[in-house]
Amino acid sequence: MAMPVNMVATQQSASPLFLREPEIRRGLELLYFGNSHVTRSIDRGLAAQGLGRAHHRALYFIARKPDMAVSDLLALLGITKQSLGRVLNELAERGLVETRPGERDRRQRLMRLTAAGAALENELYDALREKLSAAYSKAGQGAVSGFWAVLEGLIPDDERARVEALRG
Repeated sequence: MAMPVNMVATQQSASPLFLREPEIRRGLELLYFGNSHVTRSIDRGLAAQGLGRAHHRALYFIARKPDMAVSDLLALLGITKQSLGRVLNELAERGLVETRPGERDRRQRLMRLTAAGAALENELYDALREKLSAAYSKAGQGAVSGFWAVLEGLIPDDERARVEALRG
């Protein structure tokens, strides 16, 4: 009897030889397709606003850390200054993000979402939360902890403090 396709991943355990090529390729494929489906869940909402995924990433991290310096967001996203400048200019022109000078260093630009930016970010987050919550529920607490451990293992040591700072 064939197992339903949606049940295969949840009932299949990793091989004891999990460091072999087939297991690593399966992990890459699942990471790719999982991420694709999660991000596609917000593409329609972004497109309706004339925005893309780069705009969403900026909105997301600015929402997580209001008054984040542009330089910190640049380091978090790992993109060029020119690319981030284009994204931030579009978000500011649309009234979604506002900047102000830093208190100690007036050259520093601190960003936060406007009310409209926060509303859009919340709408997008709700769609992502729905997808991820369903997957977390299906997998269970132990699998979620393991998933986090694998993803944390993909982050270089010198970037972990920056990622951990988002939790505070």
